[in-house]
Amino acid sequence: MVSTSQVKLWERLPDKETVDVAIRALNARGFKAELVPDRRAALEKVRSLIPDGAEVMTGSSKTLEEIGLVNALSTGDHPWNNLKAKIVSERDREKQMTLRRMATFADYFIGSVHAITTEGEMVAGSASGSQLGAYAFGGKNLIIVAGTNKITEDLNEALLRLREHSVPLEDQRMKSLGFPGTYLSKVFIYEGERQRNVRVILVNERLGF
Repeated sequence: MVSTSQVKLWERLPDKETVDVAIRALNARGFKAELVPDRRAALEKVRSLIPDGAEVMTGSSKTLEEIGLVNALSTGDHPWNNLKAKIVSERDREKQMTLRRMATFADYFIGSVHAITTEGEMVAGSASGSQLGAYAFGGKNLIIVAGTNKITEDLNEALLRLREHSVPLEDQRMKSLGFPGTYLSKVFIYEGERQRNVRVILVNERLGF
């Protein structure tokens, strides 16, 4: 059973030294990691990384909502080809699933993860797994945005954070919106990258679950 003190530990921001260790470890594994001070800077950084007219797809993410990216995409406040808008507007379920699969190879796929270890691993869990294909083998450019509150000491703690912290909070959020909730069926552990351009934007704020 996870203690209340452990849950509180997962919610607070780590010290600068811990963040620096995580960034060095991510970079050593082939990711391109950097720290930005807040959610506003995170959105500006994402905008700066994606050229006008590029195809953009996002995974479901509370973090992307909190930095303002989801709102920018939904209101058209962007210069990109928003593939998710086309998916949502498609009413035929089979066609929608086909578009969703194709979108994993968007020019730029943007999402978040549930934990990042000080050893440079990233952990993401999902019920459907729709975003995990893009994380593992998608288009050439992947952008991960995560609050530094998601930094954990090691992989064991990262998996515990996913199961005992992230999933229950996401389940509550989904139910509050009138959906049945969520569950964990797939877990992706990102050990490193040597072929694609993977940017990791760590935000010095508490974001997401």
